[in-house]
Amino acid sequence: MAESAAVEIRDDRDHGSLVAYEGGEATGTMAYFVMDPAPGALVAVHTVVRPEHEGKGIAGALVREFYTMAAREGVPVVPLCPYAAKWAQRHPDEAPEASGELVQEAQRQLRKHPELF
Repeated sequence: MAESAAVEIRDDRDHGSLVAYEGGEATGTMAYFVMDPAPGALVAVHTVVRPEHEGKGIAGALVREFYTMAAREGVPVVPLCPYAAKWAQRHPDEAPEASGELVQEAQRQLRKHPELF
C-alpha cells in the first residue's frame, strides 16, 4: 500500500473523469458525472485501474478523493460504480449514504450519458 502514496489524482471535470497518475503515467480512472440541476450530486459510474497497477490501492485512492471532492463542494455522492459502492460500505465515516430517491434519479440521469458506460 505504500506505493499509493506516490499517486497523484487530477479531476478532469470537463471529461467526467478522475484520473490517477503514478510517475506521470495514467494508472487508473473513475468515470463520473454531475447530476442536474447544478450543483448536483457527483455520480461515480465506474472505476478502472490498469492491470499492471492493480493491488496498489489506486482504486481506493480514487474513490476516497471523489468523496473528498464532493465534501469540498457540499454535494452528496451516488456510488453507482460497484467498486465505489463497496468502498463506501467499508468506509461509512468517509462516505455518507445517498438517499434512495437520489440514487433513482442518478440512475435515470445516467441513461442520458451512454458515453460513460
